[in-house]
Amino acid sequence: MSHSSADPWRSSTTLARLRAGLATLGPGEQRVARAVLAEPAAVVELSTAELAAASGTSPATVVRACQRLGFRGFQHLRLELARVTPDPEWAAATPVDTAFGAAAEALAATRATIDPAGFAAVVDLIVRARRILLVGNGFSSPPIQDAALRFTTAGRSVEAPLDILGQQFSARLLTDRDVCLAVSYSGANTHTLRACAAARDRGASVVAITSYSTTPLTRLSDHVLWAGAGVHENEADSFSARISQFTILYALQRAVLGHPEQQADDTGARDVVADALSDSLPDEPGHTNECGNRNMIDC
Repeated sequence: MSHSSADPWRSSTTLARLRAGLATLGPGEQRVARAVLAEPAAVVELSTAELAAASGTSPATVVRACQRLGFRGFQHLRLELARVTPDPEWAAATPVDTAFGAAAEALAATRATIDPAGFAAVVDLIVRARRILLVGNGFSSPPIQDAALRFTTAGRSVEAPLDILGQQFSARLLTDRDVCLAVSYSGANTHTLRACAAARDRGASVVAITSYSTTPLTRLSDHVLWAGAGVHENEADSFSARISQFTILYALQRAVLGHPEQQADDTGARDVVADALSDSLPDEPGHTNECGNRNMIDC
């Protein structure tokens, strides 16, 4: 059975719960969840024993997987799946449907994994930190660079070196008053791990935003926020995970801005942005560059 992103099965909150919980399950339990995600309409008609056979597990594993995902058992999951009635006339997926559907699915799944108390604890750490080191490499680098700019406008002292050695140098300057926040889809990026290990050795708190529950990064971290749990988490370029990473980091920055202990430091962000805008094109008469010269090459 192949569904487009317009398929109501993909937007089901029940399946979003399954996708969100995948990373927290054991291998056998994951096979059960994946079997449900692959054929949700067919699973409604199966017995516990039949789903166990289809997933290569046991009836006990099926029940345990359902319970760990927040259902009372398999019969409860079947009931919730039966509430979703797919529209037989949904259109075939286009690239636009696929992209937006994947983004919506990732956000729904990730939102379900956010623990309010854990999130609040991370916000407290960031607000009270003397210094914040942001670390991310490969596909996780863009969310980190975006977050660095946002936290700077929030008045926080932030560093986000692009160079992998620079990350380790900066980590070795941290203290127990600082925070190292790392983003890693896999939780196993060697360069990210080295920086986090150095930060931890210096006594800094380590926060991870990642998509897997049992990784070298989660073992190094004091706090973990899950991002991008879903059925496509094994893809090398996890677009869905990056959408979730960006959103969690944005939520952190907004929470920091609204924190009662956050100092109202005026970074002049609006003035900086306004000064960077121009009403004329570079080659228009009278246009000057940032150096005050008419020739952009001279700047």
